[in-house]
Amino acid sequence: MIAIVDYGVGNLFSLKSSFSFIGAEASVTSSPEEIRNAEKILLPGVGAFSDAAQKLRDSGLADFLADEVKSGKPLLGICLGMQLLFDKSYEYGEHQGLGFIPGSVKPISDVIPAGLKIPQIGWNALHFEREHPLFKYVKEGDHVYFVHSYYAADCAPAVVATTDYGAPLTAAVARDNVMGCQFHPEKSGNVGLGILKAFAEMGA
Repeated sequence: MIAIVDYGVGNLFSLKSSFSFIGAEASVTSSPEEIRNAEKILLPGVGAFSDAAQKLRDSGLADFLADEVKSGKPLLGICLGMQLLFDKSYEYGEHQGLGFIPGSVKPISDVIPAGLKIPQIGWNALHFEREHPLFKYVKEGDHVYFVHSYYAADCAPAVVATTDYGAPLTAAVARDNVMGCQFHPEKSGNVGLGILKAFAEMGA
């Protein structure tokens, strides 16, 4: 079973529906016991980094997720959920993340050409830096759906895929059992379903 962490932010039921569509069991939960009993953890997220990080800390889920990661359980962060995996974010100040992957989250305005719309919204191609089991059903150049104004920086050892939006931006990362997608697999059609299927199959 996959535990979709409910901490007050995220596209929870769309994700649950996507897993149901591919025949994978998933539960939306904030229960530490249910998360502990799950085989894998999915950390969703939309909105502001500081609010989401504070909700995880206030609920005690931040420390609990750290213990689950140390145990070797696969964890996948999506969109803001991916950004929370890093050490810190510079979104409206400087805010501490979960620290599961070394790196920081910075404005895409720092690196993309002037005139490109922010946030980046829409379909864009994936370019792979290395192979990873999460993308075993995905091909170079497949398109996925992005909505973001910030990107993961200073994290080259963890980068699995980038996307080009006037400059290369981190699209997916992985470090040991912790993975992240900046884009939304649940909004990315068959390509996204393939990514969720690969995640559901890990360790099976």
